[in-house]
Amino acid sequence: MLGAASLLTLVTLGGLVAGFAREWLLVASWGASARTDAYVIAMFLPEAVRAMLAAGVFTSSALALWQGRDAAQQRAWFGQINTALCCVSVLMSLVFAIGAPWWVHLMAPGLAPAHQDVTQHSLAILAWCLPGIVLQAWWAVPRHAGGHFLLAGAASLAYNLPALAYLAWQRDAAEPQALSWAFVAGSVASALLLLPSAWRVGLRWHRLSDSFQALRAWGLQLGPLLGSAVAGQGITLLERVVASYLGEGVVTGVNLARKLMNLPLIALQSLNQVLLSLMSRRQGERLALLRGGLAAVTLVSLPAALGLMLSAPALITLLFPKVHGTEALVTLLAGYAAILVLAGWNTLLARYHYAEGDTRGPMLAELRGSLLQALSLPVLAWWCGPLGIVWALMLGTLLTGWQLLQVPALQHALASMRLGAQAGVGALALAMSWLVLRPSLSAQPVWLLGEAAAVGAISMLMLAVWLRPWRLR
Repeated sequence: MLGAASLLTLVTLGGLVAGFAREWLLVASWGASARTDAYVIAMFLPEAVRAMLAAGVFTSSALALWQGRDAAQQRAWFGQINTALCCVSVLMSLVFAIGAPWWVHLMAPGLAPAHQDVTQHSLAILAWCLPGIVLQAWWAVPRHAGGHFLLAGAASLAYNLPALAYLAWQRDAAEPQALSWAFVAGSVASALLLLPSAWRVGLRWHRLSDSFQALRAWGLQLGPLLGSAVAGQGITLLERVVASYLGEGVVTGVNLARKLMNLPLIALQSLNQVLLSLMSRRQGERLALLRGGLAAVTLVSLPAALGLMLSAPALITLLFPKVHGTEALVTLLAGYAAILVLAGWNTLLARYHYAEGDTRGPMLAELRGSLLQALSLPVLAWWCGPLGIVWALMLGTLLTGWQLLQVPALQHALASMRLGAQAGVGALALAMSWLVLRPSLSAQPVWLLGEAAAVGAISMLMLAVWLRPWRLR
């Protein structure tokens, strides 16, 4: 389990680092300004679709259906769904491109009128990333079903490289429309990477009637997962809407904080993909795999959260030494880091439900958590400023996790999973680090990075001695 997750992490980490480097170059070139805010808003819709699919909604909903068919049926079903997804993704692109003015007004009502035209034109181009993004996610399903994760993990790197290369070449001369076409090229490249293996599985064009009939049948499993993912992205959109009223650069700050938090999350995402495949095939070992998985999530996420929280001032100073408007990013990054552990647990608990064939339970849990976050977000943002966005996310994440645990099998196994003990240790470590340890650390960025890394390494060693997740294979 840990070996497969580690290999996938190494491959996908390259794509995530490229994605963060892309964001860093964007802010370093344009600053944390209204211009950058405008482009981040234009990127939201295609990035939201990519984030939902990268979270595994296709794989999670299709694995059980795939494994219930013989080889000939798998090839036919794969081709039928592919035909339907081609048509649906092109239609989505048209809807986003033609409706760009309306979408921009919905996503950022607080955006200055002077930047709305650029945002609309960028979104009209970025919408054409969707076919490549959707097909790449579907073409990865057979590979995940067979336990092959590396090629699909490399797709993120292929997606980000063209935009990264363009920004590195043009820097402050980069134009929003040319950058948007670079993203479209990246979406095509990420799909082409998986095309040969998809063709071998049975990538053929099928009749539309058969294809949409297969899509409707699959939709019974996909719908709850997609609804949950849409709710999560809806909350991210609400964050952008609220941030657009909190001042210039806040949208960019929230976006960058989430990107930085995603660096350690990629290891958790890799672990979750491997665990879902294992739990789908090993019914009698699901609780044992879940116990080991939760311990592994804590082992990865808590040290990462401590390191990110303590090193936030140094990271922002070193990454953006002469960029105006990044001051608020320090507290945002520290706040998001504290939610890493909860987010990792929730994702893994949802995978357990998927392996049991339950996609409705996680959807309802996610919807309830999202509703609480949505209701509290405007109030907390008004009261606490940008940090209120973090508090609202924490409330929603806590409620989602509590809901995911409300099934008899997990309630009976809760003591053996030691989740309560891990939660107590995590909360105490985060609170003590922020309130007691942080004021005594160095003010020099390089020294602060070293001290934060040392705290993370020591905490990981202590957790490894305590949890020992490798004992459960």
